[in-house]
Amino acid sequence: MYWGYNWSWGLPLLVLTVVFHVSMFVLMEKALLSPTNGVRRLRRLARFIIPIALVGLGAATLHGVEAVAWAALYVWVGAMSDPSTAILYSLSAITSYGHSEVFLQDRWKLLGAIEAMDGLILFGLTTAFLFAAIERVRSSPQASRGA
Repeated sequence: MYWGYNWSWGLPLLVLTVVFHVSMFVLMEKALLSPTNGVRRLRRLARFIIPIALVGLGAATLHGVEAVAWAALYVWVGAMSDPSTAILYSLSAITSYGHSEVFLQDRWKLLGAIEAMDGLILFGLTTAFLFAAIERVRSSPQASRGA
């Protein structure tokens, strides 16, 4: 039916969001481990909490930006009529929440499933990165020094 359009729009955006997600996490990691980031002057507990909180905030921002990209695609291809409905649907799909009473037009339903698959990948990458960031902060020489 119209699934070719779903794949031709959905897969490039999936790849773009995954590349964007990983690239931004790499940049966050470099900032986290930078010796000039000022973290070394904070107390031991703050040396752990602040970087991890910033990474968490960065992750939430990334997921929001990626959901907005999907919402923009829905409006652009005509799968949704307005941006506010599109973002509600997108956040519901990318998080696999699925409880909003907003649906894509029939010809674009596969695109929503592709977004849900993208969300699973992105949240998996986020979990892995947060785990690695926590391990790095815990094992860094700055975190192990006393106040």
